[in-house]
Amino acid sequence: MSRFEYVLGLGDDALIAAQRLAQWCAAAPEMEEDVALANIALDQLGAARLLLSYAGELEGAGRDEDALAYLRDDGEFRNCLLVELPDRHDFGIAMAKLLFLSAYQKLLYDALADAPDERLAEIAANARKESAYHLDHSTQWTLRLGDGTEESHRRMQAAVDEVWPYTHELFAGDEDALVDHAGLRPAWLSIVEPVLAEATLQRPADGWAPAGGRSGRHTEHLSYLLAEMQVLHRAHPGAVW
Repeated sequence: MSRFEYVLGLGDDALIAAQRLAQWCAAAPEMEEDVALANIALDQLGAARLLLSYAGELEGAGRDEDALAYLRDDGEFRNCLLVELPDRHDFGIAMAKLLFLSAYQKLLYDALADAPDERLAEIAANARKESAYHLDHSTQWTLRLGDGTEESHRRMQAAVDEVWPYTHELFAGDEDALVDHAGLRPAWLSIVEPVLAEATLQRPADGWAPAGGRSGRHTEHLSYLLAEMQVLHRAHPGAVW
């Protein structure tokens, strides 16, 4: 995996996560949560812009952040499958995704902040502060729902069970020497497992581990998400405010 592909994957993770979180605007369970998820989406979008801009520079083909975000088809995206999973009709799934993703991003950005790539280290140093907040926010909701009513517990457990298999792809090995992704999983488990235990949720067994996002093999959900996200840019190419 080239440095360009590696940075592109990180940027795509943040971009698609931002789009999914933005879909909760005016649909969250309470007004305060509308604002909170919108802010988290903006944090992810900010990281995506920096990462995709850097990816464009590494590629050297004249593509900027907008071209990479809006003018690629689904097979050209390198995000993990976790972030593209639909969640707008199930808040439990949204929080399970955010918990698992933010724990991973926090650890990854912590590691990248000390990487020899100065540009990537600077981006990571800023993004890790936001990831810490995202982790705290999703932790509180996981505890609230998991250790809440019988119904909220049932639905949160179902969400964790559904999302868990997709977390394995986060720690798949790659050829970029900046971070040992496989080596992050023990630390990730040390964050996630106590949260699940306190929320009275069962940690799912490891088994089926879908993958392919890093090489452009995605679920059908990504194409629908991109159609919505890219429609304005593609309808008015080159338009400026």
